[in-house]
Amino acid sequence: GQISIISMTSFTKDGFSTSHLGSIYEILPALGRMFEVHAQRRISVGLLETYLGRNTGKRVLEGQIRHGDGQLIHAVIWFCDLRDSTRLSESMDTSIYLAYLNRFFAAMAGAIIDHGGEILAYIGDAVLAIFPIADGDVPSASGMPPAKACTQAIAAARAAADRIVVANAAQPELPALRYGIGLHVGDVTYGNSGIPQRLQFTVIGSAANEASRIESMTKELGEPILV
Repeated sequence: GQISIISMTSFTKDGFSTSHLGSIYEILPALGRMFEVHAQRRISVGLLETYLGRNTGKRVLEGQIRHGDGQLIHAVIWFCDLRDSTRLSESMDTSIYLAYLNRFFAAMAGAIIDHGGEILAYIGDAVLAIFPIADGDVPSASGMPPAKACTQAIAAARAAADRIVVANAAQPELPALRYGIGLHVGDVTYGNSGIPQRLQFTVIGSAANEASRIESMTKELGEPILV
């Protein structure tokens, strides 16, 4: 649905000559192909960032698509989920429940992205994300300094809590959004898992499992956020 357009102007007194216009006409097919290549790349980057996340999309675009590609990283791991989702999904109309679930994701995922986190997956009604930690105290493409990554993750959790309050106040006729957030710091393998025909870029390792278990403890302890 996108049309690429180029506009040209001349500063000569009489404007473009017939010869100039002929030259422009001759290069238009090649120029059109160049526009198409750049447009397709921009679309690809946009799709990869939307479906995979900014950093993960970049890795895939750079060719890290082989089964087993990955690296060990240090990160703050975020795991959260929606409370009572099974009961709510059974009692609500499908369209209403999907809108309800997306309100939850808007609060959680929106806060994560706004604070520099990377969303790796929506797992049913849960969100798995990371705040990558760089080597040393200097920000880099690999992540943030340790203190900043931790600060940003906690700020994101607080922001998500505030967003949930606003979302519940906006629709008091619906059951209140309730949640649990588990934050953990550790080493994880960040890369491709699955089978060659269907890969997923995610994090695996004991630290990721521990983040999930920390989130589960929010139910037992009655606290929405555990670190």
